[in-house]
Amino acid sequence: MLLARLIRPAFDEEGFTLTELMVVLVILGLLATIVIINVLPAADQANNTKARADIATLESALEQYRLDNMTYPRSEQGLQALIAPPSDLAQPQRYRQGGYIRRLPNDPWGNAYIYVAPGTRGGGPFDIMTYGADGQPGGEAENADIGNWQ
Repeated sequence: MLLARLIRPAFDEEGFTLTELMVVLVILGLLATIVIINVLPAADQANNTKARADIATLESALEQYRLDNMTYPRSEQGLQALIAPPSDLAQPQRYRQGGYIRRLPNDPWGNAYIYVAPGTRGGGPFDIMTYGADGQPGGEAENADIGNWQ
């Protein structure tokens, strides 16, 4: 009896079979697929929301600029006019010390926001926009243009 306890048969060894391991891997793969399918669209929506929030912040800074300087920056001056006074400013003493925004944000895809004054798309005094993920005018879904006229 003692000898039988010391010598174990080969089929009594502990461990996992290949089939058990494959079942676990398939289950993990299915779970990963479900997570990816649900997370990726949320990332696109988050980028879109961030771009709209950035554009709203830039619009607000441009309105403050206009209140102080009686006009919006020209297209040539661009959004840089919000962080440093343009060299050809009519009344430089009216420019707010420290600027109107600490730094210019890039869109969620790493591109600079586009500023056009006077506005051409929404009929307003200026347009602020991003061309989306592809960086090209037009497009759909994550490549769609996002601007203050929407």
